[in-house]
Amino acid sequence: MTSLATLLQDKPWPGMVIWTVLFISDYSLTLACARLYRRGVSERIVFEGSFELTPYFQSDIDSLRVVSPRFLSAMVLTWVYMTAVWWLAMQSQPHLYEFVLGALISTQLAVHIRHFRNLFLFRAIVGTDAVQGRIQYPRPLMLRMSSVELLAFSGLFGLLSGFTSNWFLLGGAIGCLGIAFKHRRLAKKIVSNATNKTVAVRTGEEAILSEPISR
Repeated sequence: MTSLATLLQDKPWPGMVIWTVLFISDYSLTLACARLYRRGVSERIVFEGSFELTPYFQSDIDSLRVVSPRFLSAMVLTWVYMTAVWWLAMQSQPHLYEFVLGALISTQLAVHIRHFRNLFLFRAIVGTDAVQGRIQYPRPLMLRMSSVELLAFSGLFGLLSGFTSNWFLLGGAIGCLGIAFKHRRLAKKIVSNATNKTVAVRTGEEAILSEPISR
């Protein structure tokens, strides 16, 4: 009997199918949560800026676009990338495709856990009175929270990889770590831009106040 690991490595399409299903599910769940957010969740929980964290998809999610050219482009490009990596792995590095596949699939699994948690919470907010009060999340805090969550998944996958010497899990650890660092950088960039704007405004005000009054 052929093991799942062997099946995923022998041909590129099984891994591509699994990732594609998860990628479509990711986008669909994001849209579902975004709709719930507009239907009433925003009265209890306010997210600064776009509901979507990934800048590339923000305009599509904000407009609740079901068929997204950006989404389709990203999917096709990833298919090409996965096929190229599989071919290279078959030539010289047998674990390369397993590593990349682990990074792609494991990060999707981590994000899906977030989607399911949000879906449960948002439905409770819209359909019941289980959640009271109102809370607002600044954009940098949202990104930092995402970063911490993905760091936790990275640590989990990394620990399991260390025990099992599994390249798929190692790829998941590195993939989650990369997105965690990316969100952390985005948060720092937003804070830095806001600080620079504040300094510029204050400098401008000081310059105006220091100008002599013409008579």
